[in-house]
Amino acid sequence: MDFDFKKYHVRAMNAASQAEKAAINKELKEYYAGLPEDQKAAFNEQLQSFLIKEMANIKSVYDGVKSESDSSKNN
Repeated sequence: MDFDFKKYHVRAMNAASQAEKAAINKELKEYYAGLPEDQKAAFNEQLQSFLIKEMANIKSVYDGVKSESDSSKNN
């Protein structure tokens, strides 16, 4: 089974308040709690993979912006 973590991630990024983010997080936790035990390991592995990919994307964007900023300082 494939889990769609991106939909939760996008919703949380677009949340209007911390309370809305907390509600989305609670929803995901409740979803996990309702999974059969044999699916929880797959959920955790896929979540970890998703988070690693998202962190790599963020780092790539950060490094690009930092590089551009450093270049403009040197000109």
